[in-house]
Amino acid sequence: MLTGTMPPLRALVVDDSPMMRRSVALALSRIPRLTCEEAQDGAEGLRKFTAAPFDLVVTDVNMPLMDGLKLIHHLRQGGHHRVPIVVLTTESADEDRQRALSLGASAYLIKPVQAKEVLDTVRQLLSLEG
Repeated sequence: MLTGTMPPLRALVVDDSPMMRRSVALALSRIPRLTCEEAQDGAEGLRKFTAAPFDLVVTDVNMPLMDGLKLIHHLRQGGHHRVPIVVLTTESADEDRQRALSLGASAYLIKPVQAKEVLDTVRQLLSLEG
């Protein structure tokens, strides 16, 4: 690969709250080369991911139609084992965290969360420098 030319990265932000999606997308926009697309629930997220795979998924757990845990399950069962999935949720119980991680989540962050924590987690998962 030519030096200095890194391919763009694509992130999918899945949350039923438009304000939360915008907030996460805005935080992620601080990472050079990373563009965000949004989905309002797991079903829409799965459709978008299937149409054009992403380098990263950030998902809520509690959403209508398809929750984040089902989305993780479908992505991992579909063979997308290397794509980092960050769960961003209000569910703080340890059993919720363990369930998400056992399904294949790469990280589990509890809302409210600071933008820096999201950015640090994503940079680490994508092996990017700060």
